[in-house]
Parts: sequence; structure tokens; C-alpha cells
Amino acid sequence: MNAIRNFIELNRSLCRKFDSWIIPKKFRVDGNRDFIDSFAKKFLKRGLEVYDVGGGKNPYINKETKDHLSLRVVGLDIDAAELSQAEDGLYDETVCADITCFLGRRSADLIICQALLEHVRDVDGAFSSIVSILKPGGKAIIFVPSRNAVFARLNLILPEKIKRWILFNIFPQARSSQGFPSYYDRCTPSDFRALAGRYGLRSVDSRCYYQSAYFSFFFPMHLTWRLWVLLFWMVRGEQAAETFSMAFVKPSAESHSGQIDAQSIAARS
Repeated sequence: MNAIRNFIELNRSLCRKFDSWIIPKKFRVDGNRDFIDSFAKKFLKRGLEVYDVGGGKNPYINKETKDHLSLRVVGLDIDAAELSQAEDGLYDETVCADITCFLGRRSADLIICQALLEHVRDVDGAFSSIVSILKPGGKAIIFVPSRNAVFARLNLILPEKIKRWILFNIFPQARSSQGFPSYYDRCTPSDFRALAGRYGLRSVDSRCYYQSAYFSFFFPMHLTWRLWVLLFWMVRGEQAAETFSMAFVKPSAESHSGQIDAQSIAARS
């Protein structure tokens, strides 16, 4: 087992060196890290009501940030057990519900949805619910892996047992936070923009990322993947993204917002 771990670490080292020497910086940004450290932070303001959708036991906002900014944080997750494992005091309220069919109360200033929507079967329904949670002028910030990523395509093809075995043996640190079934329904930058427009949301920011560590355990695979992503990007631009972050705002005009919410309610009845 030690020999295998050493082999993997050697290949990861080769991948890091190759990327730092050859690959442009734009293609080396870790999307999830950027979302946590940069993209989401700029939307946090004092006194907001924040819905963390799908954060479960690991919400985006920590206790220090919550107290410093006097935030009211609502945790919404399909798994009550996940919510119950969050650190005491992180959530002011918890809601056990499916984001694809939840009807909100139009009170949230901000929704944070990190690495969740790839795991739901109906992203259209999730966008409808997001609109119903937000107050007029409220914002939704989302991070999601792209359906077009090579790892996502493999995830859709491979049987669940095989996927878990590969993931947990090559990336043992993923046991605590990954391994959930993924569907990648409409999880591409263009599909998200289309869905947002359909529900009256306006895009205010977006970033696409082209970095992934899934193939770093074996340098030849990593090299092949890198060449593919660069070629894909030259042809399709942001559609070649491995992951992406997007921020949307719900229009502040009450008449338009009410119309959207009415459509959402009618669609569920």
C-alpha cells in the first residue's frame, strides 16, 4: 500500500511541476478554493439573512464570520442528520427540505449554494425554489462542477460502487464530504444563464475554472486531460470549464418578482 501511495505522490508532484512550468495561470485556479476565498466573500455584508443551501454539517459561513457580520444563517438541506452535525450556533434556523420542490418565504438577502446542484435531478426546480427564497434585490451565489468536465462524464458512466472505490482509495480525504450520487442536470455555464433568465434572475458575476485534481494520480492521464481541456477551450470557450461560480440577483421591482413567484407556485400545483 505504501508503494502505491508513493507512486501517486510522485505523479502528483510531476503534475504540479508540469502545470507550473507549462500551463497558463488562468487554467490553474482551483475553483472551489476561489469560490470560498474570493468569489463568495465579496457578497457578505453586515446584517444579512443568509440561506446556506446544501451545506449540511459544513456550511460556508463559520461562527467567527457570522458573529462579526451579525448574520442570520438558515441551513437548508435534504438530510436532517447532516444539519444536526453542524457546529452549535452556526445555524439560527434549519430546514429539512428538497431544494428542487421547496417554496420559500421571499426573505433571504443572500443564498449560498456550494457544490450541491450537481447532485440534484431537477436543476430547473432548484432555480424555481431559489427565486422563492430570495427577497427582491436578493442574490444567489452558486458554485458547481460542469457537466462538460471529463470527470463529470466519467461519473455519469461508471457504476456507483466503482466510483466510490476509486474516489476513496485515490482521494481518501474525500470520504467526509464527497461520494454522493451526481447527475449534473444542466450544469453548464450556458444552461445556468438560460435558467436564470427564465426565472427572472440577472447575472451579476461569473468565473469559470479549468483546474481539476482528479487525474493527478497518474501523469500521462493528467497530460492527456490538460491537452483536451485546452483544445476544448479553444473551440467552445467557457463551456470547457471544469467548474464555475455564478452570482445572480432577483430584480427589485415587486411586480416582476411577484410574477416570477406566481409562475413558480403555479408550476408546482
